[in-house]
Amino acid sequence: MAFCSCIQLWLWLSAFATLAGWTLSATGELTRPGYLIAFFIFLAFIMAVCGKTTLNPKGHLLYARKCFHQLRRPLPFCFGIFAILIFASGLIYAPDNYTGLTYRVGRVLQWLSHDHWIWIHTPDYRMNDRACGMEWMMTPLLLFTNSTRALFLLNFLPLLLLPGLVFSVFTRLGVHSRVAWQWMWLLPTGYDFLLQAGSIANDTFPAVYALAAIDYALRAAKSKKISDTAHSILAAALLIGAKASNLPLLLPWAILMLPLLPVLWRKVHLTIPVLLLAAAVSFLPSAILNSKYCGDWSGATLEPPIMTVHNPLIAVTGNVFQLLLQNLCPPLFPLAGWWNTHAAKLFPAVLAHISQHFDTGFFQLGELPTEDSAGIGIGLSVLLAVSLAAKIFLRSAPRSSSSIFRLLILLSPWVALLAYCSKSGMTTAARLIAPYYPLLLPLLLVGAVVPRLVRSRGWQVLVYLNLFLALIVLVLTPDRPLWPAKTVLSGLTARHPGSPLLARAFDVYSVYSKRPDPLADVRVLLPPQAQSVGFIGTSDDCDFSIWLPLGSRRVENFFLDDPPQLFRDQQIEYVVVGGLNLKYHQTNLEDWIKTNGAQLVATTNATLKVTEGPQQWYVVRMPAD
Repeated sequence: MAFCSCIQLWLWLSAFATLAGWTLSATGELTRPGYLIAFFIFLAFIMAVCGKTTLNPKGHLLYARKCFHQLRRPLPFCFGIFAILIFASGLIYAPDNYTGLTYRVGRVLQWLSHDHWIWIHTPDYRMNDRACGMEWMMTPLLLFTNSTRALFLLNFLPLLLLPGLVFSVFTRLGVHSRVAWQWMWLLPTGYDFLLQAGSIANDTFPAVYALAAIDYALRAAKSKKISDTAHSILAAALLIGAKASNLPLLLPWAILMLPLLPVLWRKVHLTIPVLLLAAAVSFLPSAILNSKYCGDWSGATLEPPIMTVHNPLIAVTGNVFQLLLQNLCPPLFPLAGWWNTHAAKLFPAVLAHISQHFDTGFFQLGELPTEDSAGIGIGLSVLLAVSLAAKIFLRSAPRSSSSIFRLLILLSPWVALLAYCSKSGMTTAARLIAPYYPLLLPLLLVGAVVPRLVRSRGWQVLVYLNLFLALIVLVLTPDRPLWPAKTVLSGLTARHPGSPLLARAFDVYSVYSKRPDPLADVRVLLPPQAQSVGFIGTSDDCDFSIWLPLGSRRVENFFLDDPPQLFRDQQIEYVVVGGLNLKYHQTNLEDWIKTNGAQLVATTNATLKVTEGPQQWYVVRMPAD
């Protein structure tokens, strides 16, 4: 009961953050007083509606003792160690997820600077058309702390909820309790879950919503309670409110909800408010705004055409290849440089043709898994392959006809994955389908063979090998290394100056160490009195550094061809201009300055990405009139 209360509290807190964000934006009160009023309304609601169960201190204390007792066993103990390491890394390091800082934090800072949601004038389309679930949860934290340091909790807390939800859903779907108990601790050790739990990425945290939607729907199927049904609807809405790519995952949920329609009809006076709340916290508001501002509910008209593959066969083939490649790549892959150069030639020409329909990086792998690209990893992939092989070659008793509906539920997440794979042209499929993994696994784990398998000594060896590899990934990750990476690598590089591998490793760790504040050297060139600064970069350049310290200045984005009058209208005197953006537009700073009557103030170099290398950045002063 206490665990269900934790899930419910997280669902309501997520819904509150989203509803408050849209409501306060509509009234122009995306401010501290506005959020304080909203918070007291939320607290009163929780006390009145959910107080007896959700805020029961005695029940939570007993649950905490039970969890502590579980830590005496090896698998929960290892999960606890991972959680401590992740929490420590989140405290030690400021968030450095590139897309997180570039467009998620970036768009929130824009909204806060205007006291409401706005369609931002920017070349970074992601700041406008993407779902806002994670951003609305970030907003009060950024508003009240003027810091990004606490944002990792939005991923860390859902990680703690994963084991219980995995066990509940798996057992309700027919997975043997012994198998479900092992996988409740194994699934969170997937590299994507481990790495993003200390991050501000937004791929893995919706997995809790996906599991909760199915869990409460399965509960409602037995209890026929409107409360269980309502929590299922709320979780499903939050799932697609977090990322539009999760829309296909509504299929298994919808199948489960069909028999529950009479429950909703009998309590229609409660159903209507729940549906209205669900609509508000889903992707629907973003879809309406996308339709208004760009004429397409999905925002696809703003995205590069390569992001969507129009041939389903090519799309499925390419995505399946990527999922296998990215999930089976060794966690330590020093040959990544050679692979990235030669991989296209190692496969049939048809695959090279398919890669042309996808975004860049189709064959690309890294030396280490990072939160930008990692899937569940080779450890869990091997365990799943062994389980599937056991089911195939050691046949269990056939299923009875009473399990047909359950089989439909087990198959539907795979159909949802097929739907995703038939459209997406993005080349990081392994991380993008993070919420799919928990619902894909039960089909591979049901049956009488798997419980015998997980008791074998060979299985236990594979389990602990997976945990060892996961620990290596967590400790070595360039985003938040839990070892003195730059100190050790600088010493080794000095001893072996001719080693390209050591030089590459040092460069990677050095660049990642600066990602929380990538344009610090540019920011110091701005005069202290410049409280409103313009930024002209590519669609993937990060302006977060220019905002620092948060709350001290406003940053406005501009296009390279914007007229000087637009800068004056925004009261912008100083502008940061990216050299890579000038290069993409086949122009130079001198011509741009002459066209706009501006004056060069300072020049420096900065590296945002390892692949781009050092780029020039300029601070210019716009004419006063």
